[in-house]
Amino acid sequence: MKFLSIAAALALATSEVSAHYIFQQYDSNPVYEYIRKNTNYNSPVTDLTSTDLRCNVGANGSSTATIAVNAGDSFTFTTDVAVYHQGPISLYMSKAPSTAASYDGSGAWFKIYDWGPTFSGGQATWPLRQTYTFNIPKCIPNGEYLLRIQSLAIHNPWPAGIPQFYISCAQVAVIGGGSTQPSSTVQIPGVFKSTDPGYTVNIYNNFNNYTVPGGPVAISC
Repeated sequence: MKFLSIAAALALATSEVSAHYIFQQYDSNPVYEYIRKNTNYNSPVTDLTSTDLRCNVGANGSSTATIAVNAGDSFTFTTDVAVYHQGPISLYMSKAPSTAASYDGSGAWFKIYDWGPTFSGGQATWPLRQTYTFNIPKCIPNGEYLLRIQSLAIHNPWPAGIPQFYISCAQVAVIGGGSTQPSSTVQIPGVFKSTDPGYTVNIYNNFNNYTVPGGPVAISC
């Protein structure tokens, strides 16, 4: 009986892990070629004070290539399985002081886009899919950047449930850009607070508006 209990627990743990998702592919390139590979597979980050919020647990640039991209070009992040936890998807960038591969993400970040919910007929619809496509801002300065995608899962209402962050960073070298600086920047960790309405909201009770946490979109060009 003890053996069966252990086996059942392991099976449950395996199913819970496999039920999550990870952003693992940049455009149609091989998995993790330009995305930093994490060490916690597809488990979420939940600690708002952790540096793992930048690019995920164990993710660094030592074995990740950096891809040259034209400012204004589109890019796509793809998950291993479709995102299915309700919550917003956000994109951030942070300019590396030198190379993206050697950058730890401790500098300034700026948000370039949010996918939030749409409301219709008293119902909210979230952007739950497997691919997310946007454009490199065409006016940002040339240089190497971390390009960060984040799924904030708020399907377990706070405070009984803790929101979950699913994160990946790509390494990009922007060429053909401009000179526009973001209107505001944030620090990660630091920008997310346990008092943010977009973090603590109960999406199952009187849910008719939503502000995506993590600062405003800071550049439009």
